[in-house]
Amino acid sequence: MASQLFISNGQKPNVEGIILAGSADFKTQLGKSDLFDQRLARIVIGMVDVSYGGKSGFTQAIALSSDILGSVKLIKEKKLLQRYMEEISKDTGKYCFLVDDTLRALELGAVQDLIIWENLDIDRIVLNNCTSSEEIVVHLSKEQQSNENFFRDPETDAKLEVVEKESIVEWFANHYKDFGCNLELVTDHSSEGQQFVKAFGGIGGILRWKVNFVELSNYENVSNPDYDTSDDDDNGSIGDYSFGDDDFEF
Repeated sequence: MASQLFISNGQKPNVEGIILAGSADFKTQLGKSDLFDQRLARIVIGMVDVSYGGKSGFTQAIALSSDILGSVKLIKEKKLLQRYMEEISKDTGKYCFLVDDTLRALELGAVQDLIIWENLDIDRIVLNNCTSSEEIVVHLSKEQQSNENFFRDPETDAKLEVVEKESIVEWFANHYKDFGCNLELVTDHSSEGQQFVKAFGGIGGILRWKVNFVELSNYENVSNPDYDTSDDDDNGSIGDYSFGDDDFEF
C-alpha cells in the first residue's frame, strides 16, 4: 500500500521524506522489513512513538513530527537561498530582488523560483483617482502607509481612494501560478534567511534567463513622455544593483 501511494508512477517516490509512527518496536521492524520498498526506506527522515491507533494516533504523530519537519524545511530553505546568493555573487544576471524589479521579471515570465519572506510587511494597494478615474497599484510597507503623500496625486494633490488592500504575500500566494513560477516562502531563522530579508528586502527570484534591469528601467523611462533625463547619472546607471565585498557570506 505504501508503494502504491508514494511511488505512484512505479519509478521514484512522489514525496521528499517519510516519517514512521507507531507503538513499541513495530515501526522499526517495518523500516527494516523486506516488504517495505527500499526506495521508501531511503527517504525515512524520522520515527516517532505514538500511544494511540487510528485517527488519534495519526494526529499525535503529526504533532510529534513538527521538529523533524521544521528541520527539513529549514535545510531546503537554506539550499534555495544559497543558490540565490550564488547567482548574485557570480553576477549571472539571473536574479532579481525588491518589489519593483521582481514584478518586472514576473511580467516578463522570467521568474523560475519566486522567493518571499513569509512575514514580509508590504501590502498591495489599489488606489482610485476620482478626478481621472485612473486606478493605480502601489506596494507599501506599514510605515509608508502612515505617509499621506503616498495617497495623493503628485500633480493635483487630490486624495486617492483605497479600493483594495491585500498583503502582498497573500496576493502572490493566490496569483503566482499566473506567472508560471514556483513560490517559495522562507523564514529568517537561518543566517541566509536573515541576509535575504535585510539585504534584499525579503522578496526576489531566481530567473530562467538574464534580465538587465538597468536597461529595462531606462527603456521604460525613455518611453515615458514625462521622463526627465536630468536625474540620470552620467553613465546611465541607477545603482540599485551595486554590492560591496561584505554583502555575501557563505
